[in-house]
Amino acid sequence: MTGFLAKAMEAAAQRSARWRADGLLQTLQREAPQRGARRSFISALRNMRRPAVIAEFKRASPSRGPIAVDSDPVKVAAAYVRGGAAALSVLTESQWFGGSLEDLRAVRAVCDRPILRKDFLVDEYDLQVSAAAGADAVLLIAAAFETPRLADLVACAEKLEIDALVEAHDQRELERAEAAGAKLIGINSRDLGTLEVDVAGALRLLGQLHTGAVKILESGLRSRADMEAAGDAGADAVLIGEYLMRSGNP
Repeated sequence: MTGFLAKAMEAAAQRSARWRADGLLQTLQREAPQRGARRSFISALRNMRRPAVIAEFKRASPSRGPIAVDSDPVKVAAAYVRGGAAALSVLTESQWFGGSLEDLRAVRAVCDRPILRKDFLVDEYDLQVSAAAGADAVLLIAAAFETPRLADLVACAEKLEIDALVEAHDQRELERAEAAGAKLIGINSRDLGTLEVDVAGALRLLGQLHTGAVKILESGLRSRADMEAAGDAGADAVLIGEYLMRSGNP
């Protein structure tokens, strides 16, 4: 783990420690003791025509800077639902993406689609916070964990009744995700160490995934042709954020 990902995970670990000290989990549990019926992220994707769309709310990114800093997550989520998104993703990382748990909670309160918490998560406490804040799924980055630890976090998510999207960007990470028992596997076109994007490489890697896991292509998708290429490569879903957030009509 090097480059940007190493910095992001270190910052996330410090944030998690602060939240523990502040009792954030207990506060969230008091404010929303019942999450309501489980919304299966996996089922939502499998029930749509392939490739389904996971539409993402994000204000900024470390590679592109500000994207839509003043956007209202509730309004954007409503537009995504009207447009037919199977599920939503909400960036909650603040330093580089301008997000917050409040964005996630706001979308959860008004949206019936399952919601992915997109962030750099480091341990079981982060997963508990995610569930308490209303996430139906969480992102786990394969490059950040050895296989046994990744498997532990996938199992923890299952106990919390949330789905774990395990993200890989090369063959070794893909094998790690499969060995950890991931039921949702995302192939990210963006190398989180260098922040460079290689959609063609991600499509090739996606074609090597032959497990029963739901397969998702992430990052760099900007056209119908990209969608068709993802479907041809075997993607069950695609995750799109920046392109939609920059458009006049998300």
